[in-house]
Amino acid sequence: MTPQGRVLPREAEQKTPARRWALFVASLPLILFILVPLAGLLLRVTPSMLATSLGDRQVGQAMELSFVTTLVAVLVTFIFGTPVAYLLARKRFPGRALLDALIDMPIVLPPAVAGVALLLAFGRRGSLGPFLGGIEIPFTETAVILAQVFVAAPYYVKSAAAGFASVSEEFEQAAAVDGASRPQVLRSIVLPLTLPSIVGGIVMTWARALGEFGATIIFAGNFPGRTQTMPLAIYIGFEIDLRIAVVLAVILLVVSFLVLALVKGALGRKLTVL
Repeated sequence: MTPQGRVLPREAEQKTPARRWALFVASLPLILFILVPLAGLLLRVTPSMLATSLGDRQVGQAMELSFVTTLVAVLVTFIFGTPVAYLLARKRFPGRALLDALIDMPIVLPPAVAGVALLLAFGRRGSLGPFLGGIEIPFTETAVILAQVFVAAPYYVKSAAAGFASVSEEFEQAAAVDGASRPQVLRSIVLPLTLPSIVGGIVMTWARALGEFGATIIFAGNFPGRTQTMPLAIYIGFEIDLRIAVVLAVILLVVSFLVLALVKGALGRKLTVL
């Protein structure tokens, strides 16, 4: 160290490994706290157990229902969420902060509260019930999809909005000067530049919808073959057949890991999510 108290490069190099090890040791408890339960879950399932369970009717129905409803939920979110994302990213208007907070609400709300809110809105005696023309929504597949959209849509809207906001308006202005129409600008410039954020938002929305439980069980119920998704089958499996619960939990764990690997690896830093 110099008389002025400054650390010389060689002294800094000698201290760096020790600091790294100290930081690693300090981080180890939380890392192990997350890793050990996940590893224990994976080690509990054998290949033969997995193969047997995948042939189970209840498992097959829960998986099929989960994948079908989540794909529909993602499609609905993309269609109706993209205009909202563009509005939040590009327009300034009175009440924008309130709209932004409203979009975030399903993220911070307890899932059970979301389920009760949906039931009171779309139930037969709910606020919208008299206007549905006798259409039954609660405890149907439609209710499953609505619950998934409600809790997962904010992930797409926030990600897509961040992507739209990152595109410089100078590109759009230059294209307009060259004679491009507004739809052409959106199709040829804005959407391609926003694509990583859109794709990332879709993936995260699908993963969140796939794991939805609380709002679904209140608004759609837990009926095998009709509204019982994979998380709901896990819940009932603990009471009836632990093997089914463990296998479905492992499947969801693997799917979640693959989703995160796709988002963080393939899309990299171009993606902005919550």
